[in-house]
Amino acid sequence: MLGALVLCAGAGCSRRVPEGTPAEQAVADAPTVYVAKRIRTLDAAKPEAQALAVRDGKVLAVGTREEVLAAAGATARVVELGDATVVPGLTDSHGHLAGLGQALAGVRLEGTASLAEVRQRLEKAPATAYQGDWLVGQGWDQNDWDTPRFPTLADMGEHLKDTPVVLWRIDGHALWLNGAALKRANITRDTKDPEGGTIQRLPGGDPSGVLIDNAMDLALKALPPPTKEQHEARMKAALEHCARVGLTGVHDAGMDLRTFRLFQAWDKAGTLPLRVYAMADGQTDDRVQYLKDGPFQGRLLTMRAVKLTLDGALGSRGAALGAAYSDEPGHRGLLLLSPEEYAFRVHAFVGRGFQVATHAIGDRANTLLLDTLSRELSATGTKAARPRVEHAQIMTAEDITRLGANGFVASVQPTHATSDMPWAEKRVGLERIQNAYAWQKLKAAGAVLALGSDFPVERPDVLAGLYAARTRQDASGQPPGGWHPDQRLSGEEALEGFTVGAAYASFAEAQRGRLMPGMDADFVALSVDPVDAPPADLLTGQVRLTVVAGREVFRADAK
Repeated sequence: MLGALVLCAGAGCSRRVPEGTPAEQAVADAPTVYVAKRIRTLDAAKPEAQALAVRDGKVLAVGTREEVLAAAGATARVVELGDATVVPGLTDSHGHLAGLGQALAGVRLEGTASLAEVRQRLEKAPATAYQGDWLVGQGWDQNDWDTPRFPTLADMGEHLKDTPVVLWRIDGHALWLNGAALKRANITRDTKDPEGGTIQRLPGGDPSGVLIDNAMDLALKALPPPTKEQHEARMKAALEHCARVGLTGVHDAGMDLRTFRLFQAWDKAGTLPLRVYAMADGQTDDRVQYLKDGPFQGRLLTMRAVKLTLDGALGSRGAALGAAYSDEPGHRGLLLLSPEEYAFRVHAFVGRGFQVATHAIGDRANTLLLDTLSRELSATGTKAARPRVEHAQIMTAEDITRLGANGFVASVQPTHATSDMPWAEKRVGLERIQNAYAWQKLKAAGAVLALGSDFPVERPDVLAGLYAARTRQDASGQPPGGWHPDQRLSGEEALEGFTVGAAYASFAEAQRGRLMPGMDADFVALSVDPVDAPPADLLTGQVRLTVVAGREVFRADAK
C-alpha cells in the first residue's frame, strides 16, 4: 500500500511500544536494519553486502549483518528480506506521470491486434475514461494490427458516433478522433496543416480522423480538462503504480504547470511518495511561468530542467530525418520547433539556470540539437549544464561522437528498441539502422546513459527495462541472440543506467545512485538479481519492497 510504513518484520524485530510512552520516541528514532541475501551497492570499494542500516532518511552503515547491527545499536529494528537482492533506488529517467495517470484511467489499447479489438475495448470503456462527455483512450499502434495502416473515421464504428472520442497513439505523437470529436474541434477539409503537424486526409481531402504532432493541438484545445478530483486521483494512481514496479524516482519529461503545482503542495505536506525530477514543459505556454519562477528545489520534488521537443516519433513517421524515409519516399518527418525558435527557447532557459533536455529521435533533429546546444553552451561557458538528449534514437556516427565528447547525457529507453525492432529498419533502411538505438556506441563515445521507459508509451516496469537492455529481445526471446546484439548492455551496465546514470543526469550523483553511508536511503528489494540472474528471470521477477528516503512506500503482500 502506497505510503504505509512497514517498520518491522521478521526475526529481530523490536516489539511495538504503546503510543505516548517515552520509549516510543526512542524506538521511532532508532535505525532500521535491512538484511538480505545480497545487497548490490554499486560502490566500487564495497560492491556487495548483506545488511544496511537506515536512519533519518540516510544510509547509516553497509556491510555484514554483524557490522551493521553493531553500528546501528541495540535499539535498531530489523527487517529480514530473506533471499531478496537489494539494489540502489531505481529511477525511470524519462516518463510522463500525467500520461500514465490518464492511461490508467482511460481505455487501454496497448496490445490490440486489430481494429475490431479496438472497437470492443471502446464498447467496454470504464466511467473513469470520460473527460466531460469526451471518451479518452490511448495505446493504439497500427504496426501491431492485422491491417497495419493509420485508422480512419470509419474504423471507429457506430457505437459512439454521438460521443466525442479521442485516442492517443502509443507514442503520444498522433491522435485518432471520431466524427463527433472533429466536429467539436471544428476541423474540416478547409483546416490547414499547422507548422510541424499533419492532418491525415481521405482521398477527397476530408480529415481522416488522425492528427500528427502539432496538429493534435487543434483537437486538444477542445478537450475538457480533467476535473480537480480526476487529476488528483490520476496522479495518485500513477505514483502508486511506479512505487509498485520498483521505482524510487521519476524524471518527468515535460510536466505541465497544473501537475507541478499539485506536486509542490504534496511535497510541502510530506505526502509525495517518490522523488520527482520534473522537467518544465517548454513546449506550451506554461513555459512563460516556468521562466518567471526559475528552478525549484523541495524535499522530494525538483524542477531544474526544461523539456523541449524537436521532432515526432518514428512509428508515426514524424521523426525528423536527414534523408527521406525508406518506406515513404519524399517524406523526411517533422520539426515541431523551427531551428530559430528552438535556439530562442534554449537560450532563455539556459539563462535562467535550467538544464535543457530535448526530445530528438531522427538524425536531422539530433544534429540540430547538438549544433544548437554546443553553440549556446560554448557562448555562455555553461558546459556543466549537462544537456540531455531524450531518446537519441537515429543518429549519425559523427553525432554519436559529438554527443559523448561534449558532455551530453544520453537519456535512452531500452524497451523502445525491443518494441520498434520489427519495423524500425523498414523506416530508415539498413545503413541508418547501424547507428540507431546504439547504446554501446554512445557509451564508447563517452556519454553517460540514463535509462528509462517513456511510460506510458512503454510500461514503467523497470524489470522489463533491465531485461530489454541486457537482451535486446522480446519477451519470447526473439530474435535469437538479440537485435543488433553488439549494442546490448551487461547486467551491471543496465543497473547503472537506472541508478548511477539517472542520478548523474539529475545532478544527484553525490546523494543517490549508490548505497553508501551518508547517501539517501533509496533502495529496492527484488526477488531476482538483476545483474547475475538469467535475463529471462527478470520477466517473472517481483518487487518486494520500495524505500524512498528511508520510508517504505511499497511492500508486497506477505504470503
